[in-house]
Amino acid sequence: MFDVSFSELMLIGVIALIVIGPERLPKVARTIGHLVGRAQRYVSDVKTDIQREMNLDELNNLKGQMEEAANSVKSSMQDATDSLRKPLDEAQQALKDASASVETLVDTAKAESAQAPASAADAAKLPGDEAASSLPLPGFTDTEAGKTKSGTPT
Repeated sequence: MFDVSFSELMLIGVIALIVIGPERLPKVARTIGHLVGRAQRYVSDVKTDIQREMNLDELNNLKGQMEEAANSVKSSMQDATDSLRKPLDEAQQALKDASASVETLVDTAKAESAQAPASAADAAKLPGDEAASSLPLPGFTDTEAGKTKSGTPT
């Protein structure tokens, strides 16, 4: 704090001994020691308070940076969610449209089948005649012969 050498302290002590006298010098020295101690504690407290304020400012800056980073991550996650949700919503809407069109086709097919008169071939068919009731689809195997429609064994 102050740059005082030992020789300067000795000079101050000799002058104090002459001015104050040998009887009061110990009491004055004690009082000065207490005052210097209080001054050192006060300076130490001020330094600690300043350091606390600096740390508080640093913490506030760090808190602001963390909040900014959290908001940035939140907005990027929201953007990613929105970009993923858009194709899913479009696909869901396409499925709803397809479902609605299939339902309308089924309803029209049911209406047409209810209006169509029974043909003579359907009336002549026996209930146990399975070969006449199911036609093989192209590319599928014939279960009775174990062969495909082209005649090669399966």
